[in-house]
Amino acid sequence: MSDHSNDLRETVRERYAAAAVQVTEGGTACCGPQPIEVDDNFGSTLYAAAERDALPAEAVAASLGCGNPTAVADLHEGERVLDLGSGGGIDVLLSARRVGPTGKAYGLDMTEEMLALALANQKKAGATNVEFLKGTIEAIPLPANTIDVVISNCVINLSADKPAVFAEMFRVLAPGGRIGISDVVADDQLGPDQRAERGDYAGCIAGALSFTEYREGLAAAGFTSIELTPTHAVADGMHSATVRAVKPTPTTDTAVRTPTRPTSSTSCCGGSGC
Repeated sequence: MSDHSNDLRETVRERYAAAAVQVTEGGTACCGPQPIEVDDNFGSTLYAAAERDALPAEAVAASLGCGNPTAVADLHEGERVLDLGSGGGIDVLLSARRVGPTGKAYGLDMTEEMLALALANQKKAGATNVEFLKGTIEAIPLPANTIDVVISNCVINLSADKPAVFAEMFRVLAPGGRIGISDVVADDQLGPDQRAERGDYAGCIAGALSFTEYREGLAAAGFTSIELTPTHAVADGMHSATVRAVKPTPTTDTAVRTPTRPTSSTSCCGGSGC
């Protein structure tokens, strides 16, 4: 892993560790935790009031994403769900409610402070079909073909090795499994330098892929039925977008190509988005 990638990962880790501490300390104050809103394009206001009211206040306050992936993924009873960059646990807890007691919701995060906050929120919510894992989104600590749905909220743009993330999502999904992601995506005409002019890396802007780059990256990993749909602008030429794709099911005529798992674990993922 390069020094530059290490620096990016540490910058992101520090940002989300500080956010977790802010929420945790706010929860001990008389008025409770306050949402860490960046602006109207990010944060808990992107969830329906009924969803926010059903969760611990600390889980809601720690939401920094650019969408609501649990709605994008259209979860069903009994499914196994994995949230990449789960942060304070808002999307994991919402997923757990949707998949019910016969399903399972996993959250993966690299930040100790966010994992501690998520575990506390799980306890407050009384969620028994939830498990939080420490690790990076470029090296998911789960076996192949064990997940029905992968979700993520404004986290993949933070990775310094997005092909590894796409390959890992494909690996852990069972054949026929799908992704339902919210992420920041750039217009195709914006180059990396132009994206960096619109916002920093830890702020979910500079590291965003373009629409074409995102589609090509998912296709290279083996995904089909790829759909990217912009939902709202987060900067000039930069959009919050929903991302859907499917891991195809092998047939007698076509075999699914399983990408080789990356040997590197370059990581720049943070907690539940920006």
